[in-house]
Amino acid sequence: MGDNLADLVRSAAGARPDSAALLFRDQRITWAELHARVDRVARTLLGLGLEPGDRVGLQLGNTPDFVAVYFGTLRAGLVTVPLNTGYTSRELCGLLADSGARVVVATESGAGLVLGAWDELPVLERVLVGDGGSAPAGAHGLEDLLASAGDSPVPDAAGGEDLAVLIYTSGTSGTPKGAMLSHRALLANLEQVSRIEPPVLTSDDVVLLVLPLFHIYGLNPGLGMAAYHGATGLLAERFDPYETLELIAQHAVTSVIGAPPMYVAWSMLSDATGAFASVRLATSGSAPLPADALLRLREDAGIEVYEGYGLTETAPVVSTTLMSDVPKPDSIGRPIPGVEVKLVDEEGDEVDEDDPGELTVRGRNLFSGYWPDGAGGPDDDGWFATGDVAYADDDDDLHLVDRRKELILVSGFNVYPREIEAVLLEHPGITEAAAIGIPDPYTGEAVRAVVVVEPGALVTTEGVITHCELSLARFKCPSTVEFVAELPHGATGKVRKGQLRAAAEAAQAAAGFSA
Repeated sequence: MGDNLADLVRSAAGARPDSAALLFRDQRITWAELHARVDRVARTLLGLGLEPGDRVGLQLGNTPDFVAVYFGTLRAGLVTVPLNTGYTSRELCGLLADSGARVVVATESGAGLVLGAWDELPVLERVLVGDGGSAPAGAHGLEDLLASAGDSPVPDAAGGEDLAVLIYTSGTSGTPKGAMLSHRALLANLEQVSRIEPPVLTSDDVVLLVLPLFHIYGLNPGLGMAAYHGATGLLAERFDPYETLELIAQHAVTSVIGAPPMYVAWSMLSDATGAFASVRLATSGSAPLPADALLRLREDAGIEVYEGYGLTETAPVVSTTLMSDVPKPDSIGRPIPGVEVKLVDEEGDEVDEDDPGELTVRGRNLFSGYWPDGAGGPDDDGWFATGDVAYADDDDDLHLVDRRKELILVSGFNVYPREIEAVLLEHPGITEAAAIGIPDPYTGEAVRAVVVVEPGALVTTEGVITHCELSLARFKCPSTVEFVAELPHGATGKVRKGQLRAAAEAAQAAAGFSA
């Protein structure tokens, strides 16, 4: 294997040319076929005049086109910018503009959003439509361009410290920030995870790829690990608990990479027993898995789910209960091989034994800072402060105490209140607004909007939610709206969100809700 992430496809094609790389609907795509298609994508992008380091937006679902464009972009020495397929025009075009993408490969609907805001994207030159969609006027069909790409050799592209993926995450500033992940960081995390014993994945495994590939968890631990080992990836475009159980049985899936909402949904199905008979390993990440769901799956479905912890900035895996002697509910396990973890106090000193501290991370899997200048990356000694608070128990297993105070985690996706509040305040009838996270049995947390309405204005819950849906992806939109006469403020004028959260949780408890 080389030091460019796309070399994983070339290596798998050389070692297992006729083995299945991808299963999708009724398609079976071998590693040799995928390798050839990745080459065609690389030739196509270079033929458009793109140069090493140029950014390519990628807004597709979990389809073979996503996989081919992802690795093809990297093989051409370009940078992939994965984009959520649920983004509104405002969100999608904002990130395309920030990244300076010259080309975007999108769904048919995504292409329409981009073309509708063309004047706001002076750097963007081409809109390509993938996933078999029809190209609207002003766009081009990906398949048409690939058919005319020719078969000239693709020059070897660099890798290593070069930027491979620019993936946006909501940070403490409230504005989405582009985490700069190099080929080195992504490959390092795959190598680190692969050192876990017994092996997390082998070339004989069939991996369920239902987590969105535009999310770092689906992208690297899912797709990247499958390519690293030459395993088979079973692509699923959306999560439906019944349909995915059928897929697991139909294709004898051996590895499930999931998020808490998936396992919660499966744990509630009476016919889940026996459905995981072929599965040898199930992992959960991106958010805490409710202990009752973990125990139900263990006792009723006969499957152990191993939890992990990571961040976009760590490419992403930091720790897992696979490293623990015995997996425990509410634990994120121990650091994986090659990753160091330190718990520190506010002065940066290591905390005393049993005390909680901010979790800091060091390893070759760390990102290169935030776009475009690398600010906010690891310090001079290589440590990155996660903003998460944890403690280590007597067995050295880690437990998260608190996430970033303001961050809301909906189905594993970061949602920053400030972005929602900015949209809420654009509503003509709202004079003040706060967004908080409240416990939700299915998504972990849900967004609640607490708003103050201008006197005399007619504002309804439905109207507020509809207003938000025009500018925010669905997972960011409030699921509930509370109308108040005023928001509680501290001495400096800052809204006391802890007070709002406590009141909301007390109301849920009084109503008999348990997270």
